[in-house]
Amino acid sequence: MNVVQLTTGDFVAAMFSLDFVDGGFRREAVERIHRGAIDEWVSALTGSGLFSNRAVANVVRAWRADPRLLLDSLLAAADPATVERYRAVWRELDAASSCTVAA
Repeated sequence: MNVVQLTTGDFVAAMFSLDFVDGGFRREAVERIHRGAIDEWVSALTGSGLFSNRAVANVVRAWRADPRLLLDSLLAAADPATVERYRAVWRELDAASSCTVAA
């Protein structure tokens, strides 16, 4: 028997990904996530009542350390073309950040 251990990230993806993708392309959301402005997702996660305080704190800590984890969770239900569109914006934002840091 194969047992799959689900993580909080899996549950987060299940909670948010369909709505995120169905809402159409949202460049401003990617920009906010990229700069670490994740409060709307933290509030939704906390308000859901589905997760313990510890689980929420762990997810928030992971998102703050690597905001790309949130984007990946939001894109879990997306088709490959949509995923690539969002990742292209992410790479663009990474490049712009690198230029700003180098200047």
